[in-house]
Amino acid sequence: MNFFKRALKSTKVKWGRSLLLLAVFTAILVFVLAGLTIRSAAQEAAEQAQKDVSATVTLSANREAAFQKQTEETDTESGGRPDPGSFSLTPVSVSDAEKIAVLDNVASFSFESSASALANSGITAISSSDTSETSEETDTATDAAPNGENMGGAMGGGKPQMIQADFQISGVSNTAQTSGFTDGTAKIIEGEGITDSDKDTNNVVIDSTLASANDLSVGDTFIITSTEDEETTYEMTIKGIYESSETSSSMGMNFNFMNPANTLYTYYTFANTLNGSTEDDTIDSAVYTLTDPNKITDFINEAENLIDTSTFSLQSNDTMFQAMLEPLNNVASFSQNVVLLVAVAGIIILTLIIMITIRERRHELGVLLSLGESRSKIVLQLFAEVAICMIVALGVASFSGNVVANAVGQQLLDQQTETSTDSPAEQQGEQMPGGGNRGPGGQPGGTSNPLTVSEQVSDLEITVQPAQLGLLAAVAFGISLLSVFLASIGILRLNPRKILLN
Repeated sequence: MNFFKRALKSTKVKWGRSLLLLAVFTAILVFVLAGLTIRSAAQEAAEQAQKDVSATVTLSANREAAFQKQTEETDTESGGRPDPGSFSLTPVSVSDAEKIAVLDNVASFSFESSASALANSGITAISSSDTSETSEETDTATDAAPNGENMGGAMGGGKPQMIQADFQISGVSNTAQTSGFTDGTAKIIEGEGITDSDKDTNNVVIDSTLASANDLSVGDTFIITSTEDEETTYEMTIKGIYESSETSSSMGMNFNFMNPANTLYTYYTFANTLNGSTEDDTIDSAVYTLTDPNKITDFINEAENLIDTSTFSLQSNDTMFQAMLEPLNNVASFSQNVVLLVAVAGIIILTLIIMITIRERRHELGVLLSLGESRSKIVLQLFAEVAICMIVALGVASFSGNVVANAVGQQLLDQQTETSTDSPAEQQGEQMPGGGNRGPGGQPGGTSNPLTVSEQVSDLEITVQPAQLGLLAAVAFGISLLSVFLASIGILRLNPRKILLN
Protein backbone atom coordinates (compact mmCIF):
# COMPACT_ATOMS: atom_id res chain seq x y z
CA MET A 1 0.00 0.00 0.00
CA ASN A 2 1.49 3.35 -0.97
CA PHE A 3 1.68 6.31 1.39
CA PHE A 4 -1.21 8.20 -0.25
CA LYS A 5 -3.70 5.37 0.25
CA ARG A 6 -2.58 5.07 3.87
CA ALA A 7 -3.14 8.84 4.26
CA LEU A 8 -6.70 8.54 2.89
CA LYS A 9 -7.55 5.62 5.19
CA SER A 10 -5.98 7.33 8.19
CA THR A 11 -7.95 10.52 7.51
CA LYS A 12 -11.21 8.53 7.28
CA VAL A 13 -10.61 6.37 10.32
CA LYS A 14 -9.25 9.15 12.54
CA TRP A 15 -12.13 11.47 11.67
CA GLY A 16 -11.93 13.35 14.97
CA ARG A 17 -8.33 14.34 14.34
CA SER A 18 -9.21 15.20 10.74
CA LEU A 19 -12.03 17.50 11.85
CA LEU A 20 -9.66 19.23 14.26
CA LEU A 21 -7.12 19.83 11.49
CA LEU A 22 -9.90 20.99 9.16
CA ALA A 23 -11.25 23.47 11.73
CA VAL A 24 -7.81 24.86 12.52
CA PHE A 25 -6.83 25.14 8.86
CA THR A 26 -10.15 26.78 7.93
CA ALA A 27 -9.76 29.43 10.64
CA ILE A 28 -6.20 30.13 9.55
CA LEU A 29 -7.02 30.38 5.86
CA VAL A 30 -10.15 32.49 6.37
CA PHE A 31 -8.15 35.18 8.16
CA VAL A 32 -5.25 34.91 5.75
CA LEU A 33 -7.64 35.39 2.82
CA ALA A 34 -9.35 38.25 4.63
CA GLY A 35 -5.99 39.96 5.11
CA LEU A 36 -5.00 39.44 1.48
CA THR A 37 -8.30 40.78 0.08
CA ILE A 38 -8.39 43.77 2.45
CA ARG A 39 -4.82 44.69 1.52
CA SER A 40 -5.58 44.37 -2.18
CA ALA A 41 -8.76 46.46 -1.87
CA ALA A 42 -6.92 49.17 0.10
CA GLN A 43 -4.19 49.35 -2.54
CA GLU A 44 -6.76 49.62 -5.34
CA ALA A 45 -8.59 52.35 -3.42
CA ALA A 46 -5.30 54.23 -2.95
CA GLU A 47 -4.64 54.06 -6.69
CA GLN A 48 -8.14 55.36 -7.37
CA ALA A 49 -7.57 58.17 -4.88
CA GLN A 50 -4.73 59.45 -7.05
CA LYS A 51 -7.26 59.93 -9.85
CA ASP A 52 -10.09 61.35 -7.73
CA VAL A 53 -8.14 63.64 -5.39
CA SER A 54 -5.59 66.15 -6.56
CA ALA A 55 -2.77 68.12 -5.01
CA THR A 56 -2.25 71.84 -5.56
CA VAL A 57 0.79 74.09 -5.85
CA THR A 58 0.46 77.80 -5.13
CA LEU A 59 2.65 80.44 -6.75
CA SER A 60 2.85 83.61 -4.66
CA ALA A 61 5.25 86.26 -3.42
CA ASN A 62 8.14 84.99 -1.32
CA ARG A 63 7.35 86.70 1.98
CA GLU A 64 10.37 85.36 3.82
CA ALA A 65 12.82 86.51 1.14
CA ALA A 66 11.12 89.93 0.86
CA PHE A 67 11.28 90.50 4.63
CA GLN A 68 14.92 89.39 4.75
CA LYS A 69 15.79 91.74 1.89
CA GLN A 70 13.98 94.63 3.61
CA THR A 71 15.84 93.91 6.85
CA GLU A 72 19.23 93.85 5.11
CA GLU A 73 18.54 97.14 3.32
CA THR A 74 17.45 98.78 6.57
CA ASP A 75 20.55 97.55 8.39
CA THR A 76 22.76 98.89 5.60
CA GLU A 77 21.12 102.32 5.48
CA SER A 78 20.33 103.10 9.10
CA GLY A 79 21.37 100.16 11.19
CA GLY A 80 17.98 100.17 12.90
CA ARG A 81 14.84 98.07 12.84
CA PRO A 82 12.89 97.91 9.54
CA ASP A 83 9.75 100.01 9.25
CA PRO A 84 6.75 97.61 9.10
CA GLY A 85 4.94 100.09 6.87
CA SER A 86 7.65 99.91 4.25
CA PHE A 87 7.37 96.16 3.83
CA SER A 88 5.90 95.30 0.41
CA LEU A 89 5.47 92.24 -1.79
CA THR A 90 5.92 91.96 -5.52
CA PRO A 91 2.70 90.79 -7.22
CA VAL A 92 2.90 87.73 -9.44
CA SER A 93 3.07 88.42 -13.15
CA VAL A 94 0.32 86.77 -15.17
CA SER A 95 2.84 85.93 -17.90
CA ASP A 96 5.01 84.01 -15.40
CA ALA A 97 1.95 82.21 -14.07
CA GLU A 98 0.92 81.23 -17.60
CA LYS A 99 4.35 79.73 -18.30
CA ILE A 100 3.88 77.33 -15.40
CA ALA A 101 0.29 76.60 -16.43
CA VAL A 102 1.43 74.91 -19.66
CA LEU A 103 3.74 72.45 -17.89
CA ASP A 104 2.98 68.75 -17.88
CA ASN A 105 0.99 67.40 -14.93
CA VAL A 106 -1.17 70.56 -14.69
CA ALA A 107 -4.82 69.52 -14.75
CA SER A 108 -6.21 73.02 -14.17
CA PHE A 109 -5.23 76.38 -12.69
CA SER A 110 -6.74 79.49 -11.17
CA PHE A 111 -5.36 83.02 -10.96
CA GLU A 112 -6.40 84.77 -7.76
CA SER A 113 -6.33 88.18 -6.12
CA SER A 114 -7.99 89.35 -2.94
CA ALA A 115 -9.43 92.63 -1.77
CA SER A 116 -12.01 93.99 0.65
CA ALA A 117 -15.04 96.22 0.14
CA LEU A 118 -17.75 98.18 1.92
CA ALA A 119 -21.49 97.95 1.39
CA ASN A 120 -23.00 101.05 -0.17
CA SER A 121 -26.55 100.39 -1.29
CA GLY A 122 -28.72 97.42 -2.19
CA ILE A 123 -26.87 95.01 0.09
CA THR A 124 -26.00 94.59 3.76
CA ALA A 125 -23.29 92.29 5.06
CA ILE A 126 -24.15 89.35 7.32
CA SER A 127 -23.15 90.42 10.82
CA SER A 128 -23.33 89.34 14.46
CA SER A 129 -23.65 91.07 17.81
CA ASP A 130 -19.89 90.72 18.28
CA THR A 131 -19.36 92.44 14.95
CA SER A 132 -21.64 95.31 15.90
CA GLU A 133 -19.79 95.83 19.15
CA THR A 134 -16.48 95.74 17.32
CA SER A 135 -17.74 98.28 14.79
CA GLU A 136 -18.81 100.65 17.57
CA GLU A 137 -15.43 100.30 19.25
CA THR A 138 -13.73 100.97 15.92
CA ASP A 139 -15.81 104.10 15.33
CA THR A 140 -14.97 105.34 18.83
CA ALA A 141 -11.27 104.69 18.29
CA THR A 142 -11.46 106.53 14.96
CA ASP A 143 -13.03 109.60 16.52
CA ALA A 144 -10.48 109.60 19.32
CA ALA A 145 -7.47 109.23 17.04
CA PRO A 146 -5.42 112.34 16.23
CA ASN A 147 -6.55 114.17 13.08
CA GLY A 148 -9.31 111.62 12.64
CA GLU A 149 -6.88 108.87 11.63
CA ASN A 150 -7.99 105.29 12.00
CA MET A 151 -5.93 102.98 14.15
CA GLY A 152 -6.74 99.88 12.10
CA GLY A 153 -4.09 97.55 10.69
CA ALA A 154 -3.20 96.63 7.17
CA MET A 155 -5.66 94.65 5.09
CA GLY A 156 -6.08 93.56 1.47
CA GLY A 157 -3.00 93.87 -0.69
CA GLY A 158 -0.83 94.96 2.22
CA LYS A 159 -2.19 98.55 2.23
CA PRO A 160 -3.58 100.39 5.27
CA GLN A 161 -7.20 99.51 6.00
CA MET A 162 -8.98 102.74 6.88
CA ILE A 163 -12.13 101.13 8.26
CA GLN A 164 -13.41 97.65 8.87
CA ALA A 165 -14.47 95.98 5.63
CA ASP A 166 -17.87 94.39 5.05
CA PHE A 167 -16.93 91.95 2.30
CA GLN A 168 -14.02 89.77 1.36
CA ILE A 169 -13.51 90.01 -2.42
CA SER A 170 -12.03 86.82 -3.84
CA GLY A 171 -10.86 87.61 -7.35
CA VAL A 172 -10.42 84.46 -9.44
CA SER A 173 -10.08 83.48 -13.07
CA ASN A 174 -12.52 80.58 -12.68
CA THR A 175 -14.58 79.71 -9.62
CA ALA A 176 -14.83 76.09 -10.71
CA GLN A 177 -11.07 75.71 -10.15
CA THR A 178 -10.88 77.29 -6.69
CA SER A 179 -10.36 75.05 -3.68
CA GLY A 180 -13.77 75.75 -2.16
CA PHE A 181 -15.58 74.48 -5.25
CA THR A 182 -13.24 71.61 -6.12
CA ASP A 183 -13.33 70.01 -2.67
CA GLY A 184 -17.12 70.20 -2.44
CA THR A 185 -17.30 72.90 0.24
CA ALA A 186 -19.15 75.24 -2.14
CA LYS A 187 -21.31 74.76 -5.21
CA ILE A 188 -23.25 76.99 -7.61
CA ILE A 189 -27.01 76.63 -7.04
CA GLU A 190 -28.27 79.46 -9.26
CA GLY A 191 -26.82 81.14 -12.34
CA GLU A 192 -23.20 80.59 -13.33
CA GLY A 193 -19.74 80.89 -11.82
CA ILE A 194 -16.94 83.29 -12.74
CA THR A 195 -15.08 82.44 -15.96
CA ASP A 196 -12.66 84.16 -18.34
CA SER A 197 -15.62 85.83 -20.03
CA ASP A 198 -16.05 87.99 -16.91
CA LYS A 199 -12.73 89.76 -17.34
CA ASP A 200 -13.03 93.55 -16.98
CA THR A 201 -16.63 93.25 -15.75
CA ASN A 202 -18.33 93.79 -12.40
CA ASN A 203 -20.03 90.41 -12.37
CA VAL A 204 -20.12 88.74 -8.97
CA VAL A 205 -21.09 85.42 -7.37
CA ILE A 206 -22.50 85.71 -3.84
CA ASP A 207 -23.37 83.34 -1.02
CA SER A 208 -26.94 82.03 -0.78
CA THR A 209 -27.26 83.23 2.83
CA LEU A 210 -26.24 86.75 1.84
CA ALA A 211 -28.59 86.67 -1.16
CA SER A 212 -31.51 85.47 0.97
CA ALA A 213 -30.90 88.07 3.68
CA ASN A 214 -30.92 90.87 1.10
CA ASP A 215 -33.65 89.40 -1.13
CA LEU A 216 -31.28 89.25 -4.09
CA SER A 217 -31.34 86.91 -7.08
CA VAL A 218 -29.39 86.34 -10.29
CA GLY A 219 -29.44 89.48 -12.46
CA ASP A 220 -29.97 91.91 -9.55
CA THR A 221 -27.46 94.67 -8.85
CA PHE A 222 -26.01 96.31 -5.76
CA ILE A 223 -23.35 98.92 -5.07
CA ILE A 224 -20.14 98.58 -3.07
CA THR A 225 -17.18 100.86 -2.44
CA SER A 226 -13.49 100.28 -1.97
CA THR A 227 -11.96 100.52 1.49
CA GLU A 228 -9.20 102.54 -0.17
CA ASP A 229 -11.51 105.11 -1.76
CA GLU A 230 -15.04 105.45 -0.40
CA GLU A 231 -15.87 108.09 -2.96
CA THR A 232 -15.66 105.61 -5.83
CA THR A 233 -18.58 103.20 -6.14
CA TYR A 234 -18.98 100.01 -8.16
CA GLU A 235 -22.26 98.60 -9.38
CA MET A 236 -22.10 94.82 -9.19
CA THR A 237 -24.27 92.43 -11.22
CA ILE A 238 -25.07 89.07 -9.66
CA LYS A 239 -24.07 86.34 -12.11
CA GLY A 240 -24.50 83.41 -9.77
CA ILE A 241 -25.34 82.30 -6.25
CA TYR A 242 -23.35 79.63 -4.43
CA GLU A 243 -24.07 77.54 -1.37
CA SER A 244 -21.25 76.83 1.07
CA SER A 245 -20.90 74.43 3.99
CA GLU A 246 -17.98 76.44 5.39
CA THR A 247 -18.57 77.49 9.00
CA SER A 248 -17.46 80.77 10.49
CA SER A 249 -14.37 80.80 12.69
CA SER A 250 -13.97 82.73 15.92
CA MET A 251 -12.38 85.54 13.92
CA GLY A 252 -15.35 85.54 11.58
CA MET A 253 -17.61 86.27 14.53
CA ASN A 254 -15.70 89.49 15.15
CA PHE A 255 -15.17 90.78 11.62
CA ASN A 256 -17.76 90.92 8.84
CA PHE A 257 -15.30 90.30 6.02
CA MET A 258 -14.11 87.06 7.66
CA ASN A 259 -17.60 85.61 7.74
CA PRO A 260 -17.76 83.01 4.90
CA ALA A 261 -21.21 84.31 3.90
CA ASN A 262 -19.66 87.70 3.11
CA THR A 263 -17.23 86.34 0.52
CA LEU A 264 -17.88 87.71 -2.98
CA TYR A 265 -16.31 86.04 -6.01
CA THR A 266 -15.35 88.30 -8.92
CA TYR A 267 -12.82 88.18 -11.73
CA TYR A 268 -9.31 88.92 -10.43
CA THR A 269 -9.00 92.13 -12.46
CA PHE A 270 -11.84 93.66 -10.45
CA ALA A 271 -10.06 92.77 -7.19
CA ASN A 272 -6.98 94.55 -8.50
CA THR A 273 -9.11 97.60 -9.24
CA LEU A 274 -10.44 97.66 -5.67
CA ASN A 275 -6.89 97.50 -4.38
CA GLY A 276 -6.06 100.59 -6.42
CA SER A 277 -3.91 98.72 -8.91
CA THR A 278 -4.04 99.86 -12.52
CA GLU A 279 -2.22 96.78 -13.76
CA ASP A 280 -4.42 93.92 -14.95
CA ASP A 281 -1.49 91.61 -15.65
CA THR A 282 -0.66 90.90 -11.98
CA ILE A 283 -2.22 88.61 -9.41
CA ASP A 284 -1.74 87.75 -5.74
CA SER A 285 -1.29 84.04 -6.43
CA ALA A 286 -1.83 81.24 -8.91
CA VAL A 287 -3.07 77.82 -7.81
CA TYR A 288 -2.24 74.81 -9.99
CA THR A 289 -4.12 71.53 -9.63
CA LEU A 290 -1.92 68.57 -10.54
CA THR A 291 -2.88 65.45 -12.44
CA ASP A 292 -0.60 63.15 -10.46
CA PRO A 293 -0.01 64.14 -6.79
CA ASN A 294 2.95 61.76 -6.59
CA LYS A 295 4.91 63.99 -9.00
CA ILE A 296 4.42 67.18 -7.02
CA THR A 297 8.13 67.51 -6.19
CA ASP A 298 9.17 67.13 -9.83
CA PHE A 299 6.60 69.75 -10.83
CA ILE A 300 7.90 72.27 -8.29
CA ASN A 301 11.51 71.74 -9.40
CA GLU A 302 10.52 72.29 -13.04
CA ALA A 303 8.40 75.36 -12.25
CA GLU A 304 11.13 77.00 -10.16
CA ASN A 305 13.28 77.17 -13.28
CA LEU A 306 10.69 79.53 -14.81
CA ILE A 307 10.49 82.08 -11.98
CA ASP A 308 12.71 84.22 -9.81
CA THR A 309 12.79 82.18 -6.58
CA SER A 310 14.17 85.15 -4.63
CA THR A 311 10.95 87.02 -5.35
CA PHE A 312 8.34 84.27 -5.70
CA SER A 313 7.81 80.92 -4.06
CA LEU A 314 5.93 77.70 -4.81
CA GLN A 315 4.08 76.06 -1.94
CA SER A 316 2.63 72.57 -2.24
CA ASN A 317 -0.64 71.50 -0.67
CA ASP A 318 -1.40 67.80 -0.94
CA THR A 319 -3.21 67.65 2.41
CA MET A 320 -6.37 66.16 0.95
CA PHE A 321 -4.45 63.51 -0.98
CA GLN A 322 -2.41 62.52 2.07
CA ALA A 323 -5.48 62.62 4.32
CA MET A 324 -7.22 60.17 2.01
CA LEU A 325 -4.21 57.87 1.71
CA GLU A 326 -3.57 57.72 5.46
CA PRO A 327 -6.52 55.49 6.46
CA LEU A 328 -6.08 53.33 3.36
CA ASN A 329 -2.37 52.83 4.02
CA ASN A 330 -3.08 52.03 7.66
CA VAL A 331 -5.66 49.42 6.67
CA ALA A 332 -3.29 47.87 4.12
CA SER A 333 -0.45 47.77 6.64
CA PHE A 334 -2.66 46.24 9.32
CA SER A 335 -4.00 43.57 6.97
CA GLN A 336 -0.48 42.65 5.92
CA ASN A 337 0.49 42.23 9.58
CA VAL A 338 -2.58 40.06 10.10
CA VAL A 339 -1.49 37.75 7.27
CA LEU A 340 2.00 37.39 8.73
CA LEU A 341 0.82 36.85 12.30
CA VAL A 342 -1.88 34.35 11.34
CA ALA A 343 0.57 32.44 9.12
CA VAL A 344 3.14 32.20 11.90
CA ALA A 345 0.51 31.24 14.47
CA GLY A 346 -0.87 28.65 12.04
CA ILE A 347 2.56 27.06 11.59
CA ILE A 348 3.03 26.84 15.35
CA ILE A 349 -0.44 25.41 16.03
CA LEU A 350 -0.29 22.84 13.22
CA THR A 351 3.21 21.80 14.22
CA LEU A 352 2.06 21.13 17.77
CA ILE A 353 -0.98 19.16 16.58
CA ILE A 354 1.12 17.02 14.23
CA MET A 355 3.73 16.45 16.95
CA ILE A 356 1.02 15.23 19.32
CA THR A 357 -0.33 13.00 16.54
CA ILE A 358 3.11 11.51 15.93
CA ARG A 359 3.53 10.78 19.63
CA GLU A 360 0.21 8.89 19.62
CA ARG A 361 1.20 6.97 16.45
CA ARG A 362 4.71 5.97 17.48
CA HIS A 363 3.81 2.24 17.38
CA GLU A 364 2.23 2.59 13.92
CA LEU A 365 5.29 4.40 12.62
CA GLY A 366 7.60 1.86 14.21
CA VAL A 367 5.81 -1.00 12.45
CA LEU A 368 6.05 0.79 9.11
CA LEU A 369 9.75 1.41 9.58
CA SER A 370 10.35 -2.22 10.59
CA LEU A 371 8.58 -3.35 7.43
CA GLY A 372 11.06 -1.38 5.37
CA GLU A 373 9.06 1.78 4.69
CA SER A 374 11.38 4.71 4.17
CA ARG A 375 11.29 7.69 6.52
CA SER A 376 10.67 10.06 3.58
CA LYS A 377 7.46 8.22 2.61
CA ILE A 378 6.24 8.35 6.21
CA VAL A 379 6.79 12.11 6.18
CA LEU A 380 4.94 12.34 2.84
CA GLN A 381 2.06 10.37 4.35
CA LEU A 382 1.75 12.88 7.17
CA PHE A 383 1.91 15.72 4.65
CA ALA A 384 -0.79 14.08 2.53
CA GLU A 385 -3.08 13.80 5.57
CA VAL A 386 -2.60 17.51 6.30
CA ALA A 387 -2.95 18.39 2.60
CA ILE A 388 -6.34 16.64 2.37
CA CYS A 389 -7.65 18.80 5.22
CA MET A 390 -5.95 21.84 3.65
CA ILE A 391 -7.76 21.37 0.30
CA VAL A 392 -11.16 21.14 1.98
CA ALA A 393 -10.32 24.18 4.14
CA LEU A 394 -9.36 26.13 1.00
CA GLY A 395 -12.82 25.54 -0.43
CA VAL A 396 -14.53 26.67 2.77
CA ALA A 397 -12.29 29.73 3.11
CA SER A 398 -12.84 30.82 -0.50
CA PHE A 399 -16.58 31.19 0.19
CA SER A 400 -16.53 32.52 3.76
CA GLY A 401 -13.37 34.63 3.54
CA ASN A 402 -15.05 37.37 1.52
CA VAL A 403 -17.75 37.84 4.18
CA VAL A 404 -15.19 38.09 6.97
CA ALA A 405 -12.99 40.43 4.88
CA ASN A 406 -15.87 42.85 4.23
CA ALA A 407 -16.88 42.97 7.87
CA VAL A 408 -13.37 43.35 9.26
CA GLY A 409 -12.13 45.64 6.46
CA GLN A 410 -15.04 48.07 6.75
CA GLN A 411 -14.66 48.23 10.52
CA LEU A 412 -10.96 48.99 10.19
CA LEU A 413 -11.57 51.68 7.57
CA ASP A 414 -14.31 53.33 9.66
CA GLN A 415 -11.97 53.53 12.64
CA GLN A 416 -9.09 54.91 10.60
CA THR A 417 -11.30 57.46 8.82
CA GLU A 418 -12.77 58.63 12.12
CA THR A 419 -9.27 59.08 13.52
CA SER A 420 -8.18 61.04 10.44
CA THR A 421 -11.08 63.51 10.70
CA ASP A 422 -11.12 63.97 14.49
CA SER A 423 -9.06 67.15 14.54
CA PRO A 424 -9.20 68.80 11.09
CA ALA A 425 -9.69 72.25 12.54
CA GLU A 426 -6.36 72.08 14.33
CA GLN A 427 -4.60 71.54 11.01
CA GLN A 428 -6.35 74.36 9.14
CA GLY A 429 -4.47 77.63 9.11
CA GLU A 430 -6.06 81.04 8.95
CA GLN A 431 -4.45 83.95 7.15
CA MET A 432 -5.51 87.51 6.70
CA PRO A 433 -6.59 88.74 3.25
CA GLY A 434 -3.86 89.45 0.75
CA GLY A 435 -2.03 86.13 1.00
CA GLY A 436 -2.08 83.16 -1.30
CA ASN A 437 -3.22 80.49 1.18
CA ARG A 438 -6.20 81.08 3.44
CA GLY A 439 -8.41 78.94 5.58
CA PRO A 440 -12.03 79.98 6.19
CA GLY A 441 -14.45 80.98 3.53
CA GLY A 442 -13.21 78.54 0.90
CA GLN A 443 -10.39 80.85 -0.08
CA PRO A 444 -7.59 79.97 -2.49
CA GLY A 445 -5.13 77.37 -1.37
CA GLY A 446 -7.21 76.44 1.67
CA THR A 447 -6.89 73.07 3.34
CA SER A 448 -9.05 70.17 2.34
CA ASN A 449 -12.54 69.49 3.53
CA PRO A 450 -12.30 66.56 6.00
CA LEU A 451 -15.92 65.57 5.37
CA THR A 452 -15.19 65.16 1.66
CA VAL A 453 -12.14 63.03 2.44
CA SER A 454 -14.22 60.88 4.78
CA GLU A 455 -16.91 60.34 2.15
CA GLN A 456 -14.41 59.36 -0.56
CA VAL A 457 -12.81 56.63 1.57
CA SER A 458 -15.99 55.48 3.30
CA ASP A 459 -16.18 52.15 1.46
CA LEU A 460 -13.82 49.41 0.38
CA GLU A 461 -14.80 47.21 -2.55
CA ILE A 462 -13.58 43.89 -1.17
CA THR A 463 -13.96 40.90 -3.49
CA VAL A 464 -12.00 37.68 -3.74
CA GLN A 465 -9.96 37.56 -6.95
CA PRO A 466 -8.38 34.46 -8.57
CA ALA A 467 -4.91 35.88 -7.90
CA GLN A 468 -5.70 36.09 -4.19
CA LEU A 469 -6.96 32.48 -4.15
CA GLY A 470 -3.75 31.41 -5.84
CA LEU A 471 -1.69 33.25 -3.25
CA LEU A 472 -3.81 31.75 -0.48
CA ALA A 473 -3.16 28.25 -1.85
CA ALA A 474 0.58 28.99 -1.90
CA VAL A 475 0.45 30.21 1.70
CA ALA A 476 -1.54 27.14 2.76
CA PHE A 477 0.92 24.84 1.02
CA GLY A 478 3.84 26.59 2.71
CA ILE A 479 2.20 26.38 6.14
CA SER A 480 1.49 22.66 5.64
CA LEU A 481 4.98 21.86 4.38
CA LEU A 482 6.77 23.78 7.11
CA SER A 483 4.54 22.39 9.88
CA VAL A 484 5.02 18.79 8.77
CA PHE A 485 8.76 19.29 8.34
CA LEU A 486 9.20 20.73 11.84
CA ALA A 487 7.05 18.05 13.43
CA SER A 488 8.75 15.24 11.51
CA ILE A 489 12.26 15.99 12.71
CA GLY A 490 11.74 13.41 15.45
CA ILE A 491 10.70 10.74 12.93
CA LEU A 492 14.11 10.85 11.31
CA ARG A 493 15.62 9.76 14.64
CA LEU A 494 13.14 6.93 15.34
CA ASN A 495 14.61 3.46 15.98
CA PRO A 496 11.94 0.88 14.97
CA ARG A 497 13.41 -1.89 17.18
CA LYS A 498 13.39 0.33 20.28
CA ILE A 499 9.83 1.50 19.53
CA LEU A 500 8.51 -2.07 19.19
CA LEU A 501 10.31 -3.26 22.35
CA ASN A 502 8.76 -0.39 24.33
